[in-house]
Amino acid sequence: MSTIISPSLLAANFVDLKSEINMINRSEADWLHCDVMDGVFVPNISFGFPVLEAVGKICQKPLDVHLMIVHPERYVEQTARIGAMMMNVHVEAVTHLNRTIHEIHDAGMKAGVTLNPSTPVSMLEDCIEDVDMVLLMSVNPGFGGQRFIENTYAKIGRLRKLIAESGSKALIQVDGGVNGETAPLLAKAGVDVLVSGSYVFRADNPEERIHQLKNL
Repeated sequence: MSTIISPSLLAANFVDLKSEINMINRSEADWLHCDVMDGVFVPNISFGFPVLEAVGKICQKPLDVHLMIVHPERYVEQTARIGAMMMNVHVEAVTHLNRTIHEIHDAGMKAGVTLNPSTPVSMLEDCIEDVDMVLLMSVNPGFGGQRFIENTYAKIGRLRKLIAESGSKALIQVDGGVNGETAPLLAKAGVDVLVSGSYVFRADNPEERIHQLKNL
């Protein structure tokens, strides 16, 4: 199976968002990654549900919604209503993770769980079988364009081992510093889904850049 490419909406030109979404629709991108930030869980504010609802109406690719917010469990129904395919929550932000995973599934979405760079893979030992995807942050969340954290490669190996031993079917996604240098190494390490923001949207030809990522 080829690598799933999920360009990050955070890096798009919001002055001309419709054109950016149309580019995604034409491209070989598989999903659209949507980072919701609240300025509390992470030191930045991005966009909320009014923007996601508007994007959902014109985007033909599945929405991969990553909630970098406190109490994401409060927004399960709202995320489902905008048509999200995946709702991804941080293990660091949820008190009752198992319950939240089941609530996401009950709302008709796939359930993703995100780990910050300093959070060990072992945190997922008791719920990995119920998770559809694990997102490993390869930068500290909150801002785009950061340098890739090299320890991510070893962490991918530990997560692959946990998935194999548990019989889980969870995909592995990586977000942060995904570019022409890191993307081939991540694919080789066994990453299923690559999130890329500025490397895609700030390219001279974003569609060609997506094509390159898709054909690593």
